[in-house]
Amino acid sequence: MKIGAPKEIFEGENRVAMTPESAVQLIKLGHACVIQAGAGAKAGFSDATYQAAGVEVVPTAAALFDAADVVVKVRGPESDEAKLLKSGQTLISFFWPAQNAELMEQVAAQGATVVAMDMVPRISRAQKMDALSSMANIAGYRAVIEAGNNFGRFFTGQVTAAGKVPPAKVLVVGAGVAGLAAIGTATSLGAIVNAFDVRPEVAEQIESMGANFVFLEFDASELPDGAATGGYAAPSSPAFAAKQLAKFRELAPEMDIVITTALIPGRPAPKLWTADMVAMMKPGSVIIDLAAERGGNCDLTVPDQKVLSENGVTIVGYTDFPSRMAAQASTLYSNNIRHMLADLTPKKDGVIAHNMEDDVIRGATVTHQGAVTFPPPPPKIAAIAAAKPKPKAIELTPVEKRALEVAAFKTQTRNQVGLLVIGGVLLLGLGLVAPASFMQHFIVFVLAVFVGFSVIWNVSHSLHTPLMAITNAISSIIILGALMQIGSGSYLVILLAALSVFMAGINIFGGFLVTRRMLAMFQKS
Repeated sequence: MKIGAPKEIFEGENRVAMTPESAVQLIKLGHACVIQAGAGAKAGFSDATYQAAGVEVVPTAAALFDAADVVVKVRGPESDEAKLLKSGQTLISFFWPAQNAELMEQVAAQGATVVAMDMVPRISRAQKMDALSSMANIAGYRAVIEAGNNFGRFFTGQVTAAGKVPPAKVLVVGAGVAGLAAIGTATSLGAIVNAFDVRPEVAEQIESMGANFVFLEFDASELPDGAATGGYAAPSSPAFAAKQLAKFRELAPEMDIVITTALIPGRPAPKLWTADMVAMMKPGSVIIDLAAERGGNCDLTVPDQKVLSENGVTIVGYTDFPSRMAAQASTLYSNNIRHMLADLTPKKDGVIAHNMEDDVIRGATVTHQGAVTFPPPPPKIAAIAAAKPKPKAIELTPVEKRALEVAAFKTQTRNQVGLLVIGGVLLLGLGLVAPASFMQHFIVFVLAVFVGFSVIWNVSHSLHTPLMAITNAISSIIILGALMQIGSGSYLVILLAALSVFMAGINIFGGFLVTRRMLAMFQKS
């Protein structure tokens, strides 16, 4: 099959759906590749680079659509482009079928198959094809760069001879792929980062990246199940939304930069940063609204524009963040396309096998063989496994608690008394046959073992390694005994004493070295 990538005609779109590197991988699958002249120029890929990779370059879009069996694009086709699709031809691109019903019907009537990259199911096996996540990752990174460009001050704090510079305070609303990318970038630049998400389970991810999770007290029943939205955060209930806005109003005066990422594909963006919150922010603050394409999370966002509020807050509503990093975005997106084509070419023989029984292929297919197949059935594997309900702990009455404590005390006393009796009998029996000098040392040994066992047994498991390192180091009294014997007249005794000194030395130095490394794990470098 011939895989073709036309030049994007959407104004301001700099990405391309095929790079020279991805073309090499497609050729290994048994396909041939063709590209329209100049298609990769804005992303930094020249026609000569494509030709060197074995890609045929054609002069016009019409010539490409005539030559290609599979057309790969970034943006969905414009009406004029859609007319170029032929029966039996396959189009792979972002398509947004829920918002383009007429275009979907047109393509289906022409007999073309459309695989929408925005419809790839969010299941583990499909992560390599998840173009939404790839682009969201770039958008989150670029959002921080745009914020820094408009902020006019340092992200990191500094103490200089000219004065002290406080670190910037950043709030990231939404900890999906874009949010986590923004958190990582802002943290690495030295900002104090706070992040909020309606999914409490992402708190650990946020804190592991060095940010502070903004906790919100709420009843779990106020949140719907996120699994129903394919892994995205679910729409909030009115009660939860009110608490959320109240928390944001509390944070607004402190924040220098706010990055909002809350968006579920195909739905209007929820309003999370209202006009009164903007009015509370300090002059010079910046809001980056990554949901601008669907109306924005901020009341004052204007899509594709940068506006200045009355109190001097900059609101950036650009909708082309991935396109602003065209080379990187094209590389990642073309890899997503390549992995999709790899699934469509299971035998690696250059023949497309459109298996509608496959969860991923079926989920992403919106038209096939002249019929509209959107919306797809839910995947057999849920995006988020349903959590098993935890059994509720039974509350005990004071009488029951007291009875359990008494029973536990009796059991412990019985065990201890039994061990003491057995130990005493064994010592008495041994004392009847062993010499007195041996029994003195043996009793000291038994008491030492008992004390050591009692001490170690009560230490938390997480402290066993540093504890054993210290005890190994300080308990190397063996070295004293070895030094006393090293002057013996027997060569065998001298050899054994020397080995004892050597091994005890390793024990001492190794014990303190392990302890030092353990303590270093809890110190900031």
